[in-house]
Amino acid sequence: MMIKTIRVMLIPNNKQKTKLFQYANTARFAYNWALGREQENYKNGGKFISDGDLRKEFTQLKKTDEYVWLKSVSNNVTKQAIKDACIAYKNFFKGKSKYPRFKSKKKTRPSFYQDNVKIKFTNTHVKFESFSSSKKRNKAKLNWVRLAEHGRVPTDIDIKYMNPRVTFDGIHWWISVGIECPDNEEIPMNDGIGIDLGIKDLAICSDDHTYKNIHKSKTIKKLEKRKRRLQRSISRKYENNKKGESYCKTSNIIKREKELLKVNHRLTNIRKNYLHQTTSEIVNRKPRFICIEDLNVKGMMKNRHLSKAVQQQGFFEFKRQIEYKCKNNNIQMVIADRFYPSSKLCSCCGTIKKDLKLSDRIYKCDCGNVIDRDFQASINLRRYGEQFAF
Repeated sequence: MMIKTIRVMLIPNNKQKTKLFQYANTARFAYNWALGREQENYKNGGKFISDGDLRKEFTQLKKTDEYVWLKSVSNNVTKQAIKDACIAYKNFFKGKSKYPRFKSKKKTRPSFYQDNVKIKFTNTHVKFESFSSSKKRNKAKLNWVRLAEHGRVPTDIDIKYMNPRVTFDGIHWWISVGIECPDNEEIPMNDGIGIDLGIKDLAICSDDHTYKNIHKSKTIKKLEKRKRRLQRSISRKYENNKKGESYCKTSNIIKREKELLKVNHRLTNIRKNYLHQTTSEIVNRKPRFICIEDLNVKGMMKNRHLSKAVQQQGFFEFKRQIEYKCKNNNIQMVIADRFYPSSKLCSCCGTIKKDLKLSDRIYKCDCGNVIDRDFQASINLRRYGEQFAF
């Protein structure tokens, strides 16, 4: 069985938005409190406090007059937040992650956990726990939040939901939930595909399929222009409203920043959607294997002339999507060595042209081979994959 994660946007009303922010802020408070207790205990020479002991201590904290407001939020939200803090603290000492930081109200993305047993889904709504404690029909409706996509989450009786999380991205609320799905037993037997990633075109496949660079389209160019103008406008407003050495944030600046956030989200969604469409189309051709090169993206980003174009193409995200989609469809993934000369190697005679420049888009060999350098790289990658494929 494999676990598939489904992410759906929520459409809450004003009262539900208030509750969602309240739950997220309480989860942040519980996480910071647990992390603070762990740090204080460590400084005093004590051993690691288990999440069970911290939860018992947190329950006693709720009974005090100062923290009675914690009772208005579901117990499962704070319980999981304390558990997350303990896991993060433990992983640091195991060498699995960096030292955990306290969650900031301004910078941290608001999020919280919902109990996987008590959460309920219909085709159109999701039921949250303890949004309304009343059993009256008109007040109990507060628990049911509308979903933007209908029928996206399975609602079978025997379905088991895993790790439901609710997050806020600055504009919209989202819910993500894991669902167990049966493994795909079909083994594809079509010819393998070599993929050469680039800046002129996103991906050039060895089966003569080319996926263009979406950043050259009119839609992206208009949004990028709008983004630049908003950034300049916000910068000017900050300078005009500067009081001494401190900057003053006015209501107009807040409006402009929200507009800029929407433009940024729009650009991100277009790019991710295009990557998903491209990778899904390649995988749906059911090749026996897929071979891509191990690009040194960190080194490419140091080139100030290409860094922005490399960043926009999203090579890492492309590789990540191809990897998990290959795994789900029983397609072998082959990563070519970083120093494999896919572009410099002649696909006919095997000669390596060491003086090939980046500006040379057409490869010309002494043997008479004249071919597009990116298409030749994809052919060489396919042959590389055939050597290592099962």
